[in-house]
Amino acid sequence: MTGSDSLTETELRALASGFVRARVRSIGGRRLIDVDAQGERASGALLRADGQTIAAGARAAREQRLPLVLRIASSGADVSEGVPALDGWASAAYELTANSGVVPSIAVVTGPAVSGPALILGLVDFVIMTPEAYAFLSGPSMVEQFTGVPISTEELGGPRIHDRTSGVASFVVESTEAADHLIADLLAFLPDHTDDLPPVSECHDPVDRPTPEAYDVLPPSSNGSYDVREILMSIVDDGYLLEPHANWAANLVTAFAMIGGRPVGVVANQPQTVAGTLDIAASQKGGRFVALCDAFNLPLVTVVDTSGFYPGKDTEWRGMIRYGAQMAFAYARATVPRVNLTTRKSYGGAYIVMDSKRMGNDLALAWPSAEIAVMGAKGAVEILNRRNTPEERLELEAAYEQRLLNPYIAAERGTIDAVIEPAATRAEINAALTMLAGKREHLPQRRHDNSPL
Repeated sequence: MTGSDSLTETELRALASGFVRARVRSIGGRRLIDVDAQGERASGALLRADGQTIAAGARAAREQRLPLVLRIASSGADVSEGVPALDGWASAAYELTANSGVVPSIAVVTGPAVSGPALILGLVDFVIMTPEAYAFLSGPSMVEQFTGVPISTEELGGPRIHDRTSGVASFVVESTEAADHLIADLLAFLPDHTDDLPPVSECHDPVDRPTPEAYDVLPPSSNGSYDVREILMSIVDDGYLLEPHANWAANLVTAFAMIGGRPVGVVANQPQTVAGTLDIAASQKGGRFVALCDAFNLPLVTVVDTSGFYPGKDTEWRGMIRYGAQMAFAYARATVPRVNLTTRKSYGGAYIVMDSKRMGNDLALAWPSAEIAVMGAKGAVEILNRRNTPEERLELEAAYEQRLLNPYIAAERGTIDAVIEPAATRAEINAALTMLAGKREHLPQRRHDNSPL
C-alpha cells in the first residue's frame, strides 16, 4: 500500500497469529496507527508474531507519517516460545526507536508491562497509565530474592510510583476512555510528523490582553515562594496548560499551551519546590521535553526564576554534571523559535542551561524585577569580603544588588534584548513568536549527535 487513504479502516497483518492487532483509526479527528497489545491469555505474554505486529504498526506509522498509539497489557515474552519471542520484542523496539523524532508515539498501559514491554515505555514520547497498570523490569519476587525486602506490585511499579518517583508515566488517568480524551488533547498540540507544523487553532483570547496579574504573583521577598503556573496561565491562551510529568521533578514545569492559537512548549522553574533549583530529575525532564518540542516544531517559551543547581554531595556523586549538561545540550541544538523570559532570579550555571542568550535563544526578555548574575548578593559578598564585619557585609550586599542585580546591566551587555513591563508579557511573547514564525535553521550534516545520556 502506498497512499495513506488506502490504509483507512485497514487492519495490518490481519491474518497474523498472536493477539496483537494494529489498525488505522481516528481519535479526536486525527488519523493514527493504533496497536492493541492488551492480552488476556497468560497475562498477555508476547509471541514472536505479536512482537512482529507491534513492529509492523510502528513501521506503518513512520511510513505513512501518522502518530502511533500503543496499548499495552503484557507480562513479557512468552516463555514457552523461547528466544523467538524475544526476537519479536526486539523487532518492536527497533522500529519504535526508528520512529523517535519522526512521528509522535504514545503508550497507554492498562495492565502489566513487564520486562521487554516495560522497556518499550522508555522508547515512546508519552506514557499514559490507568489505575490497573504496573510496570517494572524485575518483579516483586525477584526483588525480594536479591534484596531480601518484600515489596508489592503497586509499591514497585504502580502508577503512583511512575507518576511521582521514576518519571516513567507522563500522565495517570482514571480509565481507557479518559486516555483517549487525553490522546486527542495531546495531538491538538502536535503535528502528524516532523516535517509538518503543529495545528493552529482559532484564538478567542486577545493576544494583546494585558497581564498585570502575572507580576502580582511575585512575593515581596526575592526568596519568597509562589506557583509559577499562575504566571504561565496568565500568559497563555485561556489559561490552559497540558502538563506532562506534573508530579515528577516538580521543581521544573514543562507544559504544552497555545499563544495566539499557536502551540508552544513551555519550560519554567518552579520556586515553590526546592526554590526552583535544578537537580538531576529536573534536568532530565527539561532536556527531554525541549528535544521533543524541537523534533515536532513547537516554539519554546522558557520562564526563568532559579538561583542555580541544587547543591549536595549525593547530587554531585550521582552525576549532576552529566545530567545538567542534558538541558544545555537540548537547548543548544534546538532550531525552533525560542523566547526566554526572566521574571526574578537567574544565577550561575542554571542561568546558562535555562536557554540563555549565548545558548542561542532568539529573544531574551526580562521583567524589571529580574536579577541576572553569577550568584546572589549574599553569596558574592561572603566570598569576596569574608573578612569584613557583618555590618559591612550588609552594606556591601546592598551595593552589590543596586549595581549588578538588575536586568539593565544585562541589557547593556547584550544578554537581555529588552526589559518589558509585566503587563505586556503576553503581547510581547506573541509578537516575538509571530516574528519568528518563519525561522528556518539547519544543523551541520552529521550521522547523529552524542548526547550526554
